[in-house]
Amino acid sequence: MIAKKFIYLMVFQSGVSLLCAQAPARKFEPVNFSQVTITDSFWKPTMDKVATTTLQACIYQTEVKTPRIRNFEKVARNKNLPAGQAGEKHEGIFYDDSDVYKALEAIAYSLKNHPDAALEKKADEWIDKIAAAQLPDGYIGTYYSLGRLQERWTDMSMHEDYNGGHLLEAAVAYYNSTGKRKLLEVGVKFADHFDSLFGPGKRHWVTGHQELELALVKLYGVTKDKRYLNLSHWLLEERGHKYAKGYTWTDWKDTAYAQDVVQVREQKEITGHAVRAMYLYTGAADVAALTGDEGYMKAMNAVWEDVVYRNMYVTGGIGSSGSNEGFSNDYDLPNEQAYCETCASVGMVFWNQRMNLLTGESKFIDVLEKSLYNGARDGLSLSGDLFFYGNPLASNGKHFRKEWFGTACCPANIARLVASLGDYVYGVSDKGLWVNLFVGSTTLVKFGKSEVPIKLETNYPWEGSVKLTVEPKSKVKFAMHVRIPGWAQGEAAPGGLYTFENDSKIPFTLSINGKPAVYTMNKGYAVVDREWKKGDQLELTLPMDVKRIVARTELKQDVDRVALQRGPLVYCVEGADNNGKAWDLILPDNAPFKTSFQKDLLEGVVTIQFQAPTIQVGKDGLSVNTEVKTITAIPYYAWCNRGQNPMQVWLPKKIKDLKIND
Repeated sequence: MIAKKFIYLMVFQSGVSLLCAQAPARKFEPVNFSQVTITDSFWKPTMDKVATTTLQACIYQTEVKTPRIRNFEKVARNKNLPAGQAGEKHEGIFYDDSDVYKALEAIAYSLKNHPDAALEKKADEWIDKIAAAQLPDGYIGTYYSLGRLQERWTDMSMHEDYNGGHLLEAAVAYYNSTGKRKLLEVGVKFADHFDSLFGPGKRHWVTGHQELELALVKLYGVTKDKRYLNLSHWLLEERGHKYAKGYTWTDWKDTAYAQDVVQVREQKEITGHAVRAMYLYTGAADVAALTGDEGYMKAMNAVWEDVVYRNMYVTGGIGSSGSNEGFSNDYDLPNEQAYCETCASVGMVFWNQRMNLLTGESKFIDVLEKSLYNGARDGLSLSGDLFFYGNPLASNGKHFRKEWFGTACCPANIARLVASLGDYVYGVSDKGLWVNLFVGSTTLVKFGKSEVPIKLETNYPWEGSVKLTVEPKSKVKFAMHVRIPGWAQGEAAPGGLYTFENDSKIPFTLSINGKPAVYTMNKGYAVVDREWKKGDQLELTLPMDVKRIVARTELKQDVDRVALQRGPLVYCVEGADNNGKAWDLILPDNAPFKTSFQKDLLEGVVTIQFQAPTIQVGKDGLSVNTEVKTITAIPYYAWCNRGQNPMQVWLPKKIKDLKIND
């Protein structure tokens, strides 16, 4: 035991982890969003709205309606007060700084996609105020800097590291997008301050709300300073040792809440707060990729299976319980009471991307896509200025979108995800291209000295045709890996938590220049390995039939119920389309479905219509009338954009499951 501990300390104190000597574990690297131009008819309007409406809402709430920016201004005015002199007080919540940083990160991504001089000027103003609030030793945190400095780094639950992690992510993003170093320098000073206090031979620390772990890896990626990678690795190793005993823990007693029961490499089950878990496992996957740590990779796969096989909603949302904003028991997935925080779905996108890069397996992108198009996209209104914190799968009409929240993590989080969408479309290695998401776009990849422009054209998710055109100046050989979604191969979700009922199994087709393609299947990708010439076109056609989904019997709330999916989109029935009702219908077995694109509905959606018996109670309160009506279902992400409405994703097959007095 002593020898192992000694070796562990020597590894980290040397400044270079021994594990870092191993080859990176990633199978390929993502093509950076800045190298991907989104032209997609589904996503580009949303990205444009984020660049304008959503970010303006974040700015207004951050510096006008709430005291978030004001707190930084106060610190700048008060940080040089004589000892003992009372200064201005902090306003708001101790983790509010993080929302400023997330908004800056979203702005950074947006500026690359949607240049805006006024928006960049506003970001620079914020950065000046943030830099002015940094203390000489590198510490930055408005809650403690305003009158509580003697208490800093005494309570692991108070989000100092969480705020700092979002600072680092914003700093890296803004530097990458604009080339400006001021915020990056603030981030480096903070990371150096943290490193001066914590690490082998120093103080123990367990991040109460994980975020710093993944952010330090991003900082390492820009600076190439291995101290930051090693510090991230050390933070992961701190978990599961009960090091919190010497600190105050103000917001939980059960360390499962913050995934601190066992060491990360020994974790097999998902526990606690959903967003914290997603950030932790994203950081662990990043560290595993750079260190080759097989223990982390094994743990990540085990925990992922626990999430996806037993604890994930059909929308890709996670975290059923509002009491801990996270997980309860396996298969406990209530619909109307579902928490499904928007930030958790954003975290699912982060984590599943990293798992895909580590393994090269498409099942992780299947889950990413499910979360992106359903659980996460639902968090942002079509207007771009209203938000969901939680995303239930059923509503009696009391749910509604809000302009902002007291805890306002979700608005800027969904904004930064949408603005950085290009990060998730393509992957590349020295020998191959991976097409992960079917998002209309252009990019340029290199194989050796050969540059290959790529153009992806599609009307996905409404249509199943995807056309890829390559334009190299001269012939170049590489393998193109095109993801064939699990839903197009008869799999509703990995692990069998959800299955298709009577799936028609319409085959996908793949052609090159109009002729059937020769390909092999590998880890869920159709691989076409050939010499490509200018103008070659690969076309994928995916089946877009309506699929009926049923859940495992362990999901008690979904027994004798059916959900509908078309392409990657999960559908729901909303009162706005059905005479104000959504809980009074029965979906018959084998009901035929009619689909059509409605360009004037909800900014353009494909609807599903079917005939279904509806039940009404007579005026006497006793008699029951049955009437067959045409029911319209819409994509789940688009619900509650026309006011408060009853809604259901899981539709009953039997009359006993009706709620007819909604």
